[in-house]
Amino acid sequence: MSATAPLACKPGDYKSETKPIWCPGCGDYHVLMSLTRAMATLGLPPEQIAVISGIGCSSRIPAYTSCYGFHGVHGRSLPLAAGLKIVRPDLAVIVASGDGDGYSIGGNHFLHACRRNVDLTYLVMDNHIYGMTKGQPSPTTEPDFDTALTPGGSGVRPFNPLVIALASGANFVARAYSGNPLETANLIVEAVRHPGFSFIEILSPCVTYRPDQRAWKDLVHSAPVEATDDAARAARRLMTDDGFNLGVLFRGNRAPYRPATDAAPCDQIELEKGFEI
Repeated sequence: MSATAPLACKPGDYKSETKPIWCPGCGDYHVLMSLTRAMATLGLPPEQIAVISGIGCSSRIPAYTSCYGFHGVHGRSLPLAAGLKIVRPDLAVIVASGDGDGYSIGGNHFLHACRRNVDLTYLVMDNHIYGMTKGQPSPTTEPDFDTALTPGGSGVRPFNPLVIALASGANFVARAYSGNPLETANLIVEAVRHPGFSFIEILSPCVTYRPDQRAWKDLVHSAPVEATDDAARAARRLMTDDGFNLGVLFRGNRAPYRPATDAAPCDQIELEKGFEI
């Protein structure tokens, strides 16, 4: 992991007066801490940052920051964020999501956000369970994990978000662990500064419905190899990944999507004439 980056501002400058209401011990508390520290390191004024989310425990984060925020509908945070970044390229746009919100109902948007490569940062707090709706299996839940809804497990192979992100065209792919807040903050800073679509999977334990995830602190470890800009090499690494390698796994060099801006302004009256019946 990289050394701790110096702070340009105070993390408290980016916290709202709204107090988080997550369960005691939830990993998302540390993610919020990492996010505000990353913002302080970047040194941007709060009004130059927008935090977008969908639905779920993780998606409460915009309310807990002093930045611009938008709490959207389930699974639709990425198109909202992409539209905002395209019309306001001066803003740093950060999206907060979870494995249910981001990979289930939002899975299709995830694929195409990677493909489009709009310059924004996507943070997915993955706890392998639907926490806010009482513990149903999510796309990343292990096939043999027993729940009330799926006794004995779902039997379904879990979604591999890092592989999907790489294959779909994400320009920056990394994994973090919420229990390492300083390292997570450094990764967020690097992701925001890297051009194009940056994706960080943050392992964030749900101690209420997945108390077994307390063991993650002993399983996570720094990736044994340096990040690569070779997608084929990164793919081979990810396909044999144990799910607990931390750090930047892929840094791409694809140019971010930017729409043409030299088109002549359209007159509203003339535009409306084209829709007359």
